Amino acid sequence: MNVVEMKQDGPGALVKVERLGHVLRLEMNNPPANALSMAMMQALKDALDATREDRFIRVVVLAAATPGKLFSAGHDLKELTLHRADEDRGRAFFARTMKLCAELMQTIVHLPVPVIAEVDGLATAAGCQLVASCDLAMCTDTSTFCTPGVNIGLFCSTPMVALSRNVHRKQAMEMLLTGETIDASTAREFGLINRIMPRQYLNQIVMKYAETIASKSPLTVKIGKEAFYRQAEMSLEDAYEYTASVMVENMLARDAEEGIGAFIGKRKPEWTGE
Repeated sequence: MNVVEMKQDGPGALVKVERLGHVLRLEMNNPPANALSMAMMQALKDALDATREDRFIRVVVLAAATPGKLFSAGHDLKELTLHRADEDRGRAFFARTMKLCAELMQTIVHLPVPVIAEVDGLATAAGCQLVASCDLAMCTDTSTFCTPGVNIGLFCSTPMVALSRNVHRKQAMEMLLTGETIDASTAREFGLINRIMPRQYLNQIVMKYAETIASKSPLTVKIGKEAFYRQAEMSLEDAYEYTASVMVENMLARDAEEGIGAFIGKRKPEWTGE
């Protein structure tokens, strides 16, 4: 396993990185809570940003290095609380924290390759936001999810952005207003999770999905992911106009010419990413 982290090397790295063919596996390694401290968020963002320059990587899997209890407990409340002693009562540090968190979540959405959340344990607050920000999410049948900020006087306003874009509004508000934990089945019913499975099959099934996606034209997947998120914010008329232009440009790509030709000729396509 290749382990990298910006501020410390070796087995104590905050994010472990493993290359598995065209799949890049990122494991949060800050037990027991995998709290999204400033250092953790920066390490994740740096690891994700690095994939932009790596044409070989076609899918990213985001997981916890020590699964089974906590995927991520969200923001590091102890780190935030320490800065209440600052002259501004922590305002500047709180602002930097929320800005970096927003940048991390948008990095996932804007990344040219799909990101799959592999969840085994509790994903709470910004940890739940992290799951909601990923393109796909798979979890064990014992995983749980919540946005409990309301319970401690801090509404989960930034997690709300990702949550409300993945879950029906009334169900998102249910999670945000009650702060209660939902089980894996409810998370799937709400639309937060794609698939649920026993723990022993989680990694196997996640990798099956990742390898299936990685076998497609990387250019086509990049075009499709970008278009998906852009059209979702448009009116119906604008979305059709935009996606029609996307399909025209896609048709002119060499991979589309190759793919269609391979389909007609009943052969396996050879992707060039162009």
